[in-house]
Amino acid sequence: MSYDLVIYGGTPAGIAAAVQAVRLGMKPVIVEPSNRLGGLSSGGLGDTDFGDKSAIGGLALEFYRRLGEKYGSREAVWTFEPKTALAVFRDWVSEYGIEVRFGEKLDLANGVALQGNRIASIRLASGATIHGKMFVDAGYEGDLMKAAGVSYSTGREANRTYGERFNGIQTRRAVLNQLPRGIDPYLRRGDPASGLLPGVNPGAGGQDGEADGKIQAYCYRMCLTDDPRNRVKVERPAGYDESEYELLFRAIERGQTEFFKLHAVPNRKTDSNNIYGFSTDWIGRNYDYPEADYAGREKIAEAHRIYQTGLVWTVQNHPRVPKDIRAFYEPWGLPLDEFADTGHWTPQLYVREARRMLGCEVMNENHVFRKAPVPDSIGLGSYTMDSHNTQRHVSQDGDVLNEGDVQIPLDSPYPISYRAIVPKEEECANLLVPVCLSASHIAYGSIRMEPVFLVLGQSAATAAALALDADVSLQKVAVEKLRLKLLEDGQVLD
Repeated sequence: MSYDLVIYGGTPAGIAAAVQAVRLGMKPVIVEPSNRLGGLSSGGLGDTDFGDKSAIGGLALEFYRRLGEKYGSREAVWTFEPKTALAVFRDWVSEYGIEVRFGEKLDLANGVALQGNRIASIRLASGATIHGKMFVDAGYEGDLMKAAGVSYSTGREANRTYGERFNGIQTRRAVLNQLPRGIDPYLRRGDPASGLLPGVNPGAGGQDGEADGKIQAYCYRMCLTDDPRNRVKVERPAGYDESEYELLFRAIERGQTEFFKLHAVPNRKTDSNNIYGFSTDWIGRNYDYPEADYAGREKIAEAHRIYQTGLVWTVQNHPRVPKDIRAFYEPWGLPLDEFADTGHWTPQLYVREARRMLGCEVMNENHVFRKAPVPDSIGLGSYTMDSHNTQRHVSQDGDVLNEGDVQIPLDSPYPISYRAIVPKEEECANLLVPVCLSASHIAYGSIRMEPVFLVLGQSAATAAALALDADVSLQKVAVEKLRLKLLEDGQVLD
């Protein structure tokens, strides 16, 4: 089969790209490695990280308005249940007749056939081949981008790389979501010879502002409920390792009392995320994820599930957890009307960051602070520059600290460059990357929000249509025509 636009990843960005493609007269296909549409937006992240709502337009705003309609509101809704988001995405796919190929993964070894600097087709692990004129990598991992030979980075750059202040190792700024001071780091307290607690490094690995290859922590955004008619209790998981929670017990001794958020979404449910020093983020356990094969990623994801369900079970049941904490968390369980195919636990690991393209322009904190010009805006970001913790280490004072949590608020929204979603032309002339786009670690910490991915997916498809109409590479798309079309379609560009 041949398509005008082949979209790898049924994330919000991928779905927005497909809808826009149909609206512009193209024939798209979505290739989704899992069996579920919507990525994180239908996978538990129902408490939207929107930043400045005025920066969100086009299909992104339409998505949140459609969510409102599901709840009987004429206004956009920003907190929602996973199943409601899934319903909106399914509505779009049905209304626009979008073909979705579920359960199809890219062949990581031989997944891209190139003709010169263009992708001619992609090969799937099932053996199927899909031909296309334009391609979009809308996955959270950047697998299509890598298979096409496009340059990318992982980990944290040094501040000197792009003239930044908040990149690289960050020990002094890591004050939020920090452990209580004074926690002994050793298996036997006071005995270095006994070894360090699980996940604790002997040091930070370098000076503040220096580069490293570490990845900010992942977790699952848990959808929980306290409605006994719609609740299944979280059981102690097979593979539970009590030593993984020794740091939790010691954090309790030093005063920590909350271990995950209970942010409310409709119908007595939550979007439960990381909070404070010991929480749902399994810090330091995801470093191999971006470059792992499918089996390796599944192993990492499963280990995160065991850790996180083990965390819930621990704070609800373990005798070393005080009764008042156990009583606070005891009412919460998994909703029976969510994620029925996967035991009511979301299948979507929160891959906050994996690969980041090195494209025609690298968004960095100077762009985010509006110190560097962006003449080719295709959408706005507005959320705080947000990196979750990246490692645990023994401090100079001899206790355990988290490192890497940086949250830098912004004064205003900022434009995102079209050149940041296209590779260098010599590398690939017909690929757009709206999720693993070209950005430094800390700038990506602001851009990496689901509303922004919806915006960039729509903009990517618009650029693909213009490139096809003009018979040019994506790098030679007339930016003013692109911007005019985006404005016509409701995007907010400045």
